[in-house]
Amino acid sequence: MLLVVGATGLVGSEVCKRLRKRGEPVRALVRATSSRNKIEALRLCGTELCFGDLKDADSIAAACRGVDGIISTATSTLSRQPGDSIESVDAAGQMNLSSAAKDANVNRFLYVSFSTTAAISGPLASAKEQVENSIRGLNFTVIQASYFMEVWLSPVLGFDYANAEARIYGPGTRPISWVSIRDVAEICAIALRHPAAERRTIEFGGPEALTPLEVVRRFEKIGGTSFRLEHISEQILLEQFEGATDSLQKSFAALMLGHLHGDAVSMASVVDTFGIRLTSVDEYAHSVLGKAAA
Repeated sequence: MLLVVGATGLVGSEVCKRLRKRGEPVRALVRATSSRNKIEALRLCGTELCFGDLKDADSIAAACRGVDGIISTATSTLSRQPGDSIESVDAAGQMNLSSAAKDANVNRFLYVSFSTTAAISGPLASAKEQVENSIRGLNFTVIQASYFMEVWLSPVLGFDYANAEARIYGPGTRPISWVSIRDVAEICAIALRHPAAERRTIEFGGPEALTPLEVVRRFEKIGGTSFRLEHISEQILLEQFEGATDSLQKSFAALMLGHLHGDAVSMASVVDTFGIRLTSVDEYAHSVLGKAAA
């Protein structure tokens, strides 16, 4: 039995689907307050539901019983649940899970993190590092994912492809290995059972590293419309970081600074080892522009 923590999230829900397609028995940790539609989608794909919360150590211990592998994708960054924060979920909650996994003698633990190339490390990066260090006592795999194209190349963070407008952090000239959420879910499903992933940290990005300006040009070519750009200077981002009043604001400012400095990942060896096909920015652009025009 595999336990997926963060199963109603962007990555976790995809992980559950892919594991079930492989015939794996999957237990999903969900909260009573989670989206009913997301819970029902998990149920329909044959996932066993386990109600609990990372902030509740007893419920985590119960979820880990009888489990031989754990995939944790949980984070508070896009959560709207009361009481969720980087401190309570990404730090203390994940540490609860790490402790419970050790107590239950769980064989494998895969944790979705991100690469920390930013000059400034925010609270989220610090929490991720703490968890990564904690699970090294287990047979671990850490997936350090680059910037999700479905998040960072979306209207939520100022990349409004439907209206041909894009927010660019800094000059936009540093390459980033934009990665699809679906590909991150796929490497999770593969790596948990792959011997080459054991006791290993895997930097994981897309098939090519493109600067934000190059991404804009790809969208312009595919969509046939010129973009209007808004550049946010590094100084403004530094001021946002210093003036942030909570850990989430501070973490996003740090991530934006990391975005500005770039995050290029060489993926050739990962592709060869795990046989994964990676989604390109062009494919993503065709998909979202097609939906926007529909």
